[in-house]
Amino acid sequence: MSHSIFRSLSLALTGAVALLLVACDGDDPRLAAQSQYLGGVYGNNPVSTSAPRDSVSYWDGDGVTGKPSVKISLTEQKAYFYKGGQLVGISQLSTGREGLGTPSGKYSIIQKDQAHVSSQYGDYVDSAENVVTANVDVSKDPKPPGTHFKGAAMPYFMRIVGGIGMHAGYLPGYPASHGCIRMPEFMAENFFKSISTGTPVTITH
Repeated sequence: MSHSIFRSLSLALTGAVALLLVACDGDDPRLAAQSQYLGGVYGNNPVSTSAPRDSVSYWDGDGVTGKPSVKISLTEQKAYFYKGGQLVGISQLSTGREGLGTPSGKYSIIQKDQAHVSSQYGDYVDSAENVVTANVDVSKDPKPPGTHFKGAAMPYFMRIVGGIGMHAGYLPGYPASHGCIRMPEFMAENFFKSISTGTPVTITH
């Protein structure tokens, strides 16, 4: 094998290994392009490198019948999904951070929106969709000239009370949202397809 071919193969292998490591480590550079709201970033320090691996979330609810219900523990940062009283899934969570805590109580699902976008939280972007000011609250943060508001994506949104709901989002390993209940996308998708409006949700400390 010639030296040039060997070098090309070595570079290709190195690139593939690097890509695999990025995917496995969870420090995906694509997170940097997402809204800071979903990326779990507050201030200038991203937390993706310190986010723990999710060894909690699982779903065994397919094929199980019975009335659905959800129990959320803010202390444990976990959601428990039941069908007919049988536990069929547990999800890791990131709920509201200090000052914007997720309220405890007994609620029910009042809206489902698979492609929900926040009307309050997101980024101010320019005409080319470049982020000018990230992680804004439109009710408090002034809009820079020449920008417009771009709401944070909240896939598989399941509204519980007011502006608060469960949805797919980034989990930095601690309460970090504006009050919503973030979970891994595959769990949000399973929850979303298994509930309907009126499904009871109990949130405890």
